[in-house]
Amino acid sequence: MALMITDDCINCDVCEPECPNDAIYMGAEIYEIDPDKCTECVGHFNEPQCQQVCPVSCIPFNPAWRESEEQLRSKFERLQAAKA
Repeated sequence: MALMITDDCINCDVCEPECPNDAIYMGAEIYEIDPDKCTECVGHFNEPQCQQVCPVSCIPFNPAWRESEEQLRSKFERLQAAKA
């Protein structure tokens, strides 16, 4: 499943540069995560980096976007191929 940023976001700007897939962007009022790009850092790190640096813990898993480890790995491979 992808991650999401809740309304508790304080726009501190620390999560965006940590995302290896460029899935985090500034939305209308708070940062948002593009679920098509979010791999929960699978393929890059053992844990989602945005969750690790968030000072207010406002980045939970998105229950509306469920993906298996295999699906996340496949998405990671597709995104990496697109960058090449």
